[in-house]
Amino acid sequence: MIGPSGVGIGWRPEIAGFVADLPGLRFVEVVAESVPADGPLPDGLAALRERDVTVVPHGVRLSLGGAEPVDPDRVAHLASVAHQLDAPLVSEHIAFVRAGDREAGHLLPLPRSREAVDAVCANVARAQAQLPVPIALEPIAALFDWPDDELDEAAFLTEILDRTGALLLLDVANVYANARNRGTDPVALLDRLPLDRVAYVHVAGGAEHGGFYHDTHTDPVPSPVLDVLGDLCARHRPPALLLERDGYYPPAPELRAELDALARVSGYPVVT
Repeated sequence: MIGPSGVGIGWRPEIAGFVADLPGLRFVEVVAESVPADGPLPDGLAALRERDVTVVPHGVRLSLGGAEPVDPDRVAHLASVAHQLDAPLVSEHIAFVRAGDREAGHLLPLPRSREAVDAVCANVARAQAQLPVPIALEPIAALFDWPDDELDEAAFLTEILDRTGALLLLDVANVYANARNRGTDPVALLDRLPLDRVAYVHVAGGAEHGGFYHDTHTDPVPSPVLDVLGDLCARHRPPALLLERDGYYPPAPELRAELDALARVSGYPVVT
């Protein structure tokens, strides 16, 4: 089965018409929890599958970094959506979203500790046992680091990928945001990650508020994020790039311009 390739966009109902009109589109990503486990598929997604557009389910509620075992019902839902979409892979976050019976409603960062590595790897293994396809893991943007960190980000991620055999969903907007907020060099992280394990890449916009750069997904992609994407492609061009937008959708010409920018930086064909 062929994985995602070229330039894609996150499918959302609010921009389904825009996405449907992109003539060169090869793949999209959909929030897995927005798709019913027992179908039917939303009309727009069904139409894309009829055009052989690859659709990747992107989970946001597994809580792979939680101390508790991953909920098998949530994994079963992700597996069902992957089957319905004939997806080549699924993706989820290296984060936690719940503790005990409390749901945070947000992706929360893990301490980069040996104990956290063990928890993530155990939950990824539990998920892999139920999933019909490979899983790609996405490191998140975080506004703080835990005081009990034992590993830096590159070592933390690499150990998880090595132990689980999972793929990497690298978000260059997250790489930029974390480096900006920590006062570090985003390219230094790229040079220490196993870039040959990247399944695809997220690109998104953000904005600075209160002295921090926030990964909003509701703002245009800034030039520094495109620069990080260029640095990534110069080292190891990923097979696919995806534009994420989750609100405050701009007019169609602006979205086309952002997709064209991704194609220009990566050297992939335009989809607009």
